[in-house]
Amino acid sequence: MSPDAWISLATVTIVFLLMGTTRIGADMILLGGVIVLLTLGVIGPQQALAGFSNDGLFTVAFMYVLVASIRETGGMDLIIRYVLGRPRSESGAMARLLLPVSAMSAFLNNTPVVATYVPAVMSWSRRLDLKAHRFLIPLSFASILGGTCSLLGTSTNLVVNGLLAARYPQASLHLFDIAWVGVPVALVGLGYLLFAGRWLLPNRRSAAQAFENPREFTIEMAVDPEGPLVEKTVEEAGLRHLRGLFLVEIERGGNVVSVVGPGEKLKAGDRLVFAGTSEAAIELQQFRGLRPSSLGESNLQKDFRERRLVEAVVSDQCQFIGQRIREGHFRTLYGAAVLAVCRNGERVDGNLGQIRLQPADVLLLEVRPPFIERHRQSRDFLLISQVNGQARPVHEKAWLAWTILVGVVVLASFGVLSMLNAAMLGALASLLTRCCSVGAAKRGLDTQVLLTIGASFGLGAALESSGAAAAVAQQAMTLAGGDPYLMLIGAYVLVALLTEVVTNNAAAVIAFPIVTASAESLGVSVMPFAIAVMFAASASFLTPLGYQTNLMVYGPGGYRFGDFLRVGGPLSVLVGITSLLLIPRIWPF
Repeated sequence: MSPDAWISLATVTIVFLLMGTTRIGADMILLGGVIVLLTLGVIGPQQALAGFSNDGLFTVAFMYVLVASIRETGGMDLIIRYVLGRPRSESGAMARLLLPVSAMSAFLNNTPVVATYVPAVMSWSRRLDLKAHRFLIPLSFASILGGTCSLLGTSTNLVVNGLLAARYPQASLHLFDIAWVGVPVALVGLGYLLFAGRWLLPNRRSAAQAFENPREFTIEMAVDPEGPLVEKTVEEAGLRHLRGLFLVEIERGGNVVSVVGPGEKLKAGDRLVFAGTSEAAIELQQFRGLRPSSLGESNLQKDFRERRLVEAVVSDQCQFIGQRIREGHFRTLYGAAVLAVCRNGERVDGNLGQIRLQPADVLLLEVRPPFIERHRQSRDFLLISQVNGQARPVHEKAWLAWTILVGVVVLASFGVLSMLNAAMLGALASLLTRCCSVGAAKRGLDTQVLLTIGASFGLGAALESSGAAAAVAQQAMTLAGGDPYLMLIGAYVLVALLTEVVTNNAAAVIAFPIVTASAESLGVSVMPFAIAVMFAASASFLTPLGYQTNLMVYGPGGYRFGDFLRVGGPLSVLVGITSLLLIPRIWPF
C-alpha cells in the first residue's frame, strides 16, 4: 500500500477508537480526522467537503423540518391518544404500541418518535397498572425495525442511497425498494418482541417509580417568625452552602419561589424545601431560626404555576458528564435544581452535590416553566418530560402536517419528484402553512448528525482515493476464498459490530467504499453489498450506546447494560439471518 493508504487506515482506526472510548462528539472526531487528512495532502478540499453537498445529507436535513412540523402541531400526540387506548392484557398493550411505532418510523426519524412516546408510555403503563420497563426497550427496537422499511426510515438509508446514486447512478433506489427486505425483517423482529423478547427483561423499577414519593428526597422546614432569619437573604442566613443540602424552593403565601437565588429574602412563615440526604436534615433541625414544617401534603405534590417538576435523561454529550453536580454549577447554568438522580432503576443515595453524572442518568429537576421549551432540543439532555404533565394539546393543524408528509411520500414513491425535491417541497409547505415556525425548524435540525454524515464522506473518500479500500477489500476477498456470499456475511457482521460502538452513519459511510471495492474485485454486483451495509448499520440492538433511541429508554426504564444484550442479542441474530437470506434473492450477485 502507498503511504497515503497507510495514513488513511491509521486515521480511520484512530477515529473509530476515539468514538468508541471517549465522550467527545462523533462530529468533532470525524471533522478532526478530515482536517488531518486534508493537512497531510491525502485528500483535497473538494473531497473533504463533498459530503456537505451530498443529496442524502440535504434530504435528511429537510426531513428534520417535516418531523418538526409533526411535533409542533401535536401530530404524534394525536396518534398516541387514539391508538394506545386501554388494552385488556399486556400482550394487547404491546401490540398496540409496537405496530404503530414501527409504521411511523418507516417515514419519520426514529428519535422524535421515541422521544414523544416515552413519557406517554410511562403515563399509560401507570394507568393500566403495567410495568413501564416491559415496553421501553421494545419501543426503541420497534422504531429501529420500522426504519428499515423505506428510505425515509433512517438517515443512514438516505445517506447510503446518496452514495449509490453518486457512484453508480443506475443503481439509485426508489423509496420502497428496500421494503422487500425491510418488511420481512420488521415482521420477524416484531414477532420476536411480541412473543419472546419481552419475557427476557428483568423485573426492575423504572425511574418514575424511583421518584414517586417526594418525601424520600426532600426535607421541609419553616422560617420561625420570631427567629433571626426573617428579612435576611439566603446567603446572609447561611443557607446557600450547606453540606449535603440544596435549598430548592420557598413556598410563601400560596405561591412558590422556585430555583432560589442567593439574594432572595426570607419572610416570616416561609416554608423552605431542601433536597439532600436524610442525615443532613439533622443539621437543619439545629439551625437557629428554622423549625420543622407543619405536617400535611408535601410541597412537591402541590401544583404551582411558577414551578414544574421534570425528568431529564442525561445525554452522552452532556458537558457535566464525569463532574460533580455542585462543582459543575448545574443550577447556575440551567436554572434548574436537582432533587434526585436515578441510575439503573435505583435512586442514587448520598450527598447530591457529590454525585458524578453519567450518560443515561435520569434527573428529577425542579424548573421554571420556560426551561422545558428552552432545553427540549438541548444536546445535554436526550429527553425531557414533565412529571405527571398533560400531553401536549392536539392543534388544529395536525392533520395538515400529516397531509404534507403523506404528499412527500406519494411524490417520492411514484417517481414524480426525487426524494430530495419532495422533501424540500414538503419542508417549504410546512413553513408556509405555519405548521412549523422557522425557529422550530432550526431547533429541529440535528446538527451533530448532519456534521457526522458530512465528515464521514471525507474519510470514505480518503480510503477510496488512496487505495486503502481496495487493499482491504483484496485481503477480505482472500479470507472469503472468493465466495461473494461469505464476503456479504463478513461485510454485514463488520458493519453491525461497528454500529454498536460508533454512530450508524459513520459506520455505513466509511465501510461503503471498502465493501463496494470488494464487490468490484469479485466482479459481482455492488447492490447486495450496499443493501447489507444499510441494514447492518441499522441493527443496533446489543448496547444502549449503539443508537440514540436505546440511550433514551435506558435511564427511564431502569435498565442495565446487559439487558440490551439479553433482549437484543437474539434479535440481532434473527435480523441478520433474515437480511442475509433475502438480500441476495432480491439483488442477485
